[in-house]
Amino acid sequence: FNPLHCQVHQDMQQPLCHYFIASSHNTYLSGDQLLSQSRAEMYARVLQAGCRCVEVDCWDGPDGEPVVHHGYTLTSKILFRDVAETINKYAFIKNEFPVILSIENHCSIQQQKKIAQYLKEIFGDKLDLSSVSTGDPRQLPSPQDLKGKILVKV
Repeated sequence: FNPLHCQVHQDMQQPLCHYFIASSHNTYLSGDQLLSQSRAEMYARVLQAGCRCVEVDCWDGPDGEPVVHHGYTLTSKILFRDVAETINKYAFIKNEFPVILSIENHCSIQQQKKIAQYLKEIFGDKLDLSSVSTGDPRQLPSPQDLKGKILVKV
């Protein structure tokens, strides 16, 4: 392993789609995807390990509060708000490049509105609300342009 690779050693001015992005699947799970525990701390762990794209599986929860879990299984449920707060706390500790929330949405309109409210409230100015046309990938912003930003893909 070349220790120089611990530092950014590439041109980070290219469009975002020109890069491989370290991603996590079922980020919230501490074990298997049928019976294990869902934990907000798993987001802290993967973000500190360098992951830049995390998965958040959102479902309608009780009392109008969206939850995160692996649907139609026996995995435990955690509040979306707790996940967002954990991501906010750990997103940029190891590096400043953007974090992508890959949201798998299974929520009613009412709870989707609650998710949007939490995203704006918790992430504030970190949340990238710019709209990007998908017509020309050369027009996408670069990782350098998006430093300190949280992107949402649904």
